[in-house]
Amino acid sequence: MIAAEQTPMRQISVLGSTGSIGVTTLDIVARFPERFTVTALAGGRNVERLAEQIVRFGPEFVAVADDAAARELRLRLPGFRGEIVPGAAGLDAVATAAGTDLVVSGLVGALGLRPTLAALREGIDVALANKEALVVSGEVMKRAARDAGAALLPLDSEHNAIFQALHGHRRDELRRILLTASGGPFLHTPAERFATVTRTQALQHPTWKMGAKITIDSATLMNKGLEVIEARWLFDLLPGEISVVIHPQSIIHSMVEYIDGSILAQMGIPDMAVPISYVLAYPRRLAMDHLPRLDLPAVGKLEFFEPDIAKFPCLALAFRALEAGGTVPAVLNGANEIAVAAFLDDKIRFTAIPAILAAVLDRHNAAAADSLDDVLEADRWAREEADRHVAAARS
Repeated sequence: MIAAEQTPMRQISVLGSTGSIGVTTLDIVARFPERFTVTALAGGRNVERLAEQIVRFGPEFVAVADDAAARELRLRLPGFRGEIVPGAAGLDAVATAAGTDLVVSGLVGALGLRPTLAALREGIDVALANKEALVVSGEVMKRAARDAGAALLPLDSEHNAIFQALHGHRRDELRRILLTASGGPFLHTPAERFATVTRTQALQHPTWKMGAKITIDSATLMNKGLEVIEARWLFDLLPGEISVVIHPQSIIHSMVEYIDGSILAQMGIPDMAVPISYVLAYPRRLAMDHLPRLDLPAVGKLEFFEPDIAKFPCLALAFRALEAGGTVPAVLNGANEIAVAAFLDDKIRFTAIPAILAAVLDRHNAAAADSLDDVLEADRWAREEADRHVAAARS
């Protein structure tokens, strides 16, 4: 008689536990208590939700945005005996908490760089949804992971699909990857109407439920551009080995083309629980029976289009940054964060986003990105430059 295979308990720390990635991750953890425990949580300023998570999962260590959030959390949970640390030090401590097997990096923007790097340097595997970590400092992150023997596991649905389609195949037989993009809410909107696009309209994504920043990035196709840069580092690709195809149904999450002409596609319902569950349990799979099954006859058709670079110039800017390398991707990302925030605050028009990014890239003198300090300085410069362009666009 063959004994049943024993699956070790995985201890997880979550950066961005109160955001959409963190909430979905913890929902999966709760469904499989025999597989996962929670070591540490970082929840920013959403103290109410973080308090609920602490009661439910019992982490030993918690990070919050600042001292005010720490005080409020203590008032809500006077019986909590774990440690609460505010600020950037708290994020690093969550990422390197003792006993952690896997860090889920669900922070948005450049905030995730230092804690992600801290985890990798400690040899802790990172499930990465914070694409900026590789966009801004891909060389630094990959070197840290390689030196410490840590794994970078992709949580984004597109990169997770590539990860699955590559599994069990020879890397030297790959011809290219094809990242799919839904096209966002303005796929069929004439470009001449973009100048009057409102915040509310841009936040109406047709297939995915995401945070505000990433939803705007999807509307400009910058999200796909950032994913192109991220894919270069995740899978050690050349720019010419990465293609983008518009697929409005979001059923095929991405594809890999091999040298014999075969294309392997990963398909599924558009729900982040699927790629997150794959990474949490990797190399095993979890029975996600609570999710609806993919019903292809109900879907009816799968469409594919070439991206319209003239209509969505942010995608072209991302390829430009990838080709240039060095500090240029960090500058693109930093400027984009400023421009998107300005649009969400009704300070600039939708069409000003790519215009500002192009202007900032034109003024940047590219340099090597050998250290985190290099890319953070480029990021700082880009944000200041983008702020000036936002002010000019408002005047």
